[in-house]
This record gives sequence, C-alpha cells and structure tokens, in this order.
Amino acid sequence: MEYPLPAAARQYVAEHLHEDPARLALQARRFPGLPVPDLVRQIQARQKARTKIPAWADNPDLIFPPALSVEQASSARTAAFKASLVDGQRLADLTGGFGVDASHFAEYVPEVHYVERDPKLVAVVEYNLAQLGVTNIQCHAADAASFLRNTAHTFDWIYLDPARRDTASRKIFRLQDCEPDVVRLMPLLLQKSRRVLLKTSPMLDIEQAIRELKHVRRLWVVAVDNDCKEVLYELAPEPAVDPERYCLNLLRTGQQQEFRLNRARETRAIPRYAEAQQYLYEPNVAILKAGGFRSIGTAFELLKLHQHSHLYTNDTLRPDFPGRIFRIHATERYDADALLPYLGPEARAHVTTRNFPDTVDTFRKRTGIREGGDLYLFATTDLRNRLVVLVCEKVTAAELAA
Repeated sequence: MEYPLPAAARQYVAEHLHEDPARLALQARRFPGLPVPDLVRQIQARQKARTKIPAWADNPDLIFPPALSVEQASSARTAAFKASLVDGQRLADLTGGFGVDASHFAEYVPEVHYVERDPKLVAVVEYNLAQLGVTNIQCHAADAASFLRNTAHTFDWIYLDPARRDTASRKIFRLQDCEPDVVRLMPLLLQKSRRVLLKTSPMLDIEQAIRELKHVRRLWVVAVDNDCKEVLYELAPEPAVDPERYCLNLLRTGQQQEFRLNRARETRAIPRYAEAQQYLYEPNVAILKAGGFRSIGTAFELLKLHQHSHLYTNDTLRPDFPGRIFRIHATERYDADALLPYLGPEARAHVTTRNFPDTVDTFRKRTGIREGGDLYLFATTDLRNRLVVLVCEKVTAAELAA
C-alpha cells in the first residue's frame, strides 16, 4: 500500500472510520478505484488503537500496520510510564514493533535506536515518526541479537518486550519461549548496556522470573484502571538480593495508586484478623500480583478477614488506601432469601468472590442476582471459615477527598 495515502483513500478512511470492517469489506465493489481491502485494514487497526493510543488513532497522517501489531503495542499510558523510568544519552528499543514505546523514550533520551526485524513495519514506523515530527530516533531493520553484535554503540538503557506468541499465534508466557530469549541473550545485553528494562506478561510468575533472570535490581507491576497490564524488570550486572517491587495502578483520572514491598517486609508482616467492621478494603491487582498479601494490611493498620481472602477491614476510613474502599452494610449468609431484600425489585448487584468455592456465574445462578445496581456483594470466607456475603456500597470520591 502506498503512503502517504492519496486524498480519495484518506477520505474513505475518515468517512468509514466508525463502521463495521466486515461490512465494509463486503461492499468493496462500490469503490472500484480504491484498494478497499487495505483501507479496511487501516480502519480496523485504527479502531483497535482508539483506546490504547488515541492521539495516533485520530491522526489522519499516520499509517497503521496490521491490527495484531496494534494489539501488541503498549498503550500511551503505559509507554509514558516506562519512559519516565529511563535516563541517559542513548537507548535501544530492541523489539520496536509499532514504535509507541520508542516515541515516548525519545521524549526523555536524546538518541533512541528503534530495532525491528520486520522491514515492512520499520518502513511504516519511519514514515509515521516523520509525520509526528520525531527526529531523534534511528530505525534499524534487524533482530535484537544481530543488532547488538554489529553495533559499535553502547547504551545507557536497552528495552525489550519479547514477542509472546508462538508460530501458531498462541500466547505464551515462559521467558525461554519468547522471542528474543532474554535469558540466553543476557551476557550480550549487559555487555552493551548498563541497564536493561524488560517487559513481561503479567501471567509470568514474578518469583520464577527473578530466579531465571538472575540480574533483577527492581521491578514494577503496572495496572491500568485495576487491570494488570505488564511487569517491568530492571536488570543490571549487580542484582539486588531482594528486589524492591513497585505496584502502580494508573487511573483514568490521571492519578495513580502506589505501594512498595519486598519479600523481607512481606515475610516480617504479621497480619491481624477480625470479622467485618465498618469498611472493606480490596487491594488493587498490582499489589496482589506483586505478592503484597500481608504487608498491605500492616502498612495501613487494617485487619484481615481470612488468611486466604486478601480482603481487609477496619472502623476508620483510610482514603489513601491503594485499592477500592467500601462501606459495609451487612454480613449475610450465602442465601438468596437473605440477600434479595437489600437489592430491591430488580435484584441487581456487582458480585466479587474471594476465597469462595463458587464462581461469580455460579453465585448468580444460585441467587438469581443480576449484574448492575449500586450495591456490591463480596462473597468470601470469614475467620471462622464460614461462607459469608458482605453487602457493601462504594465509598464516594467526595468522602475520600474530605
């Protein structure tokens, strides 16, 4: 496909940007002078980019690669966070992809080297960077290992986001199954750079990653609006004995929730237990992924409902708690007759299960409670090992700000 797009092609994309790509493909004969299949792929990729990189999705001058490359790209929010971690004069992004991360790194580092083994994708990114006015990124069509072996440069930082799909496009998570294999490449990485920033799937076990990588100085678990997106590891020749874990939850408001822990503090933390009091506290997913099951309670002077529930309570509002906070109206047994009187005629509530034998779907089938409404039901196990349901409402933003 030629780019920049001719005026007629740009007009087609703009006019059909919010329509169903499958339906557009079926209507290709209506536009005999246009490469409709290619333009439909542009529309499909822009639609996927709208929530992740909205400024790029809305830019008519950019060219988009196949939708899979957009799916695998970082969001603007996570890319901006990663860029805030690096410094120095020269950085190499060895798994360049669609160039979202490289473009954000370029805001912090004067010289960025974008490396991507797909030459067609490199051409698209070079073109897009020119449209965006980014002039401090050098693009290379090469795989990570050959680039490092052949370059005369050393770097302040190297960034990698290894591909996590096999040849059949199935998602994979183990480090040795990803491309490139960071463990095998580690000596060359540390020879060429004083720091390495590695992004992994949130599905990868953190303890396993620390053992396999052997060079972890610290790590960040990053969630966006309580959806865990990625885990970042800083690697260096001298690893930390007990790497610090930074838990970040980036909120749509522009704020972020933060919590720090390491294995030593987590092990030393001694939880206290109690039955449900006035408030219920649910840590955000970044904290749970990092293994902060005990230290989060002691840090905020909260009482745990059960050893395995990871829900906390107290009678004093802690507005700075990094997670969701609810006011508890009642503690009831797991029974529709006990719960329905709280819900009104539509019988709607948001349901969460923690340390509970039934899934949310099973809970709804057994009780007849549908999704929605203003109340939240937490089905869990209490300190006496009884199955209970906490009937709650969310603490308002005004209460938290007071």
